Formats: sequence, structure tokens, C-alpha cells
Amino acid sequence: MKSEETYFERIQKYGRDANPFFRLMGIEVEEIGNGQAYLSMMVRPDMQNGEGWIQGGIFTSLADEAMALALYTQISQNEQITTLTENTSFLKGEREGPIRAAGWVVRKGRRVAFMEGEVRKKDRKGEILARSSASFLILK
Repeated sequence: MKSEETYFERIQKYGRDANPFFRLMGIEVEEIGNGQAYLSMMVRPDMQNGEGWIQGGIFTSLADEAMALALYTQISQNEQITTLTENTSFLKGEREGPIRAAGWVVRKGRRVAFMEGEVRKKDRKGEILARSSASFLILK
């Protein structure tokens, strides 16, 4: 991987191999573009809490990454982002995967972007498991 490539360019070129967290968690980049991003992952038993449910931080992390990638499609090559705030509502518990996250841009200003995301069970019903909203700081 070339160091002069942007993170977004590396994601487009190498998919999950551009992000160590994606490799660790088994996150797949499904689709990114036009202010939207879709990621998926298979939940492993070591991602469950003591009660056997998928740990809530998994939902939050997956939604955060989807929202960030969605925003990367809307910023210039000389800009970077960082999460300012994030709120996740857990709507339904789940014990196993696969799960899928979507993230999208609600409004992008010059310095701050407002994002939304959701995590769903990746099956025919696609039940919603969690919803997130976040604000991201855009750094030049």
C-alpha cells in the first residue's frame, strides 16, 4: 500500500485489508459512494456478552465505520474526519450474525457533518437491530 494514497482510496482498492480493525472484526466493505456506505460482518461467539447476546459495542462500531465511510465519499482528498458525538439506540438484541450496517450523510457543512446509520440482521427480513446518529469534525 502506498503512503500517498488517501484512506478512502485504500478502502476502494483493498477493501477490508486497508483497515486493521476491519481485518480483526471480519468486516467486509459491500458498497460505498454518493454519501452512503454498506458494511457487513459475521458475528463470532467471542463477540457475545456474558448473556450470549451480541455485545452492543459491535453494533456501535459497525455503524460508526459505515457512517465514516459514507462521509469519506463527500470530502476532498486533503480532508480527514473524526467522530465528535455518537448516539446509538439498541432496538433488538441478536445472538448471531451475519449483520449489516448502512451509513449515510444527513447534512455536511464545511467543518461538521451530521450522519445517520443503522445495523440490521443480514437476512431476508432485515430486522433493524440498532440506529445511530453522529456528528463528525472535518479536518483540513
